[in-house]
Amino acid sequence: MSTGTLMRLGTLILAAAPLATSLCAQQRSPSAQEAHDLAQKVDHHYNQLHSLRAVFTESYEGMGVKRAESGNLLLLKPGRMKWDYSAPAGKVFLLDGQFAWFYARGDSQVQRIPAKELDDLRSPLRFLLGHTELEKEVNNITLASAPGGRFTLTGQPKGQEKRVARLTITLTGDGTITGIEIEEVDGALTQFTFTGEQPNAPIPAEVFHFTPPPGIPVVDAPPPV
Repeated sequence: MSTGTLMRLGTLILAAAPLATSLCAQQRSPSAQEAHDLAQKVDHHYNQLHSLRAVFTESYEGMGVKRAESGNLLLLKPGRMKWDYSAPAGKVFLLDGQFAWFYARGDSQVQRIPAKELDDLRSPLRFLLGHTELEKEVNNITLASAPGGRFTLTGQPKGQEKRVARLTITLTGDGTITGIEIEEVDGALTQFTFTGEQPNAPIPAEVFHFTPPPGIPVVDAPPPV
């Protein structure tokens, strides 16, 4: 190889070096600081709310079962949450601040459990009902990019280690949650998506009062799986 060829090759290598450095920087994993900053945005977004209304879809796959459901989600601070299902119609999961209530049309009983004992897959959103501190509710949070300019925060929800293997929250850059994916320790996967968020929507407190259907008994029991 001639001296001129070596010089040209050296020039190309030197010219390519900044580009390679740039590509490595673009492909690097998000830092813990970036995950912290986005978690802080989640806290800020939801701590300024006193109520929230959104449309949700829910899908479940596990143990040979697949199902898809949808409805409206209502939140009212402090401590009140209602998943009002339109498909299937007549199904409801409600937190009134003291108890969690479970009922689906056609059930022979209403199930009730103290809110503090709740271990339900919809309960990861419960932290939004108080003073949100995401990093105190989820361990080992990591950040990744997601389609549509969104991001994901993934970790282990505290207090659910025996049931939940992974919690992934999909959100926008301003900290708005648009989806939640929950992988259970047995491999079952539940996914929620949220659209049409209405921050501080007017929601009457009586919406969160559950009245059992006539003739349907209330039993104190663990929530259904």
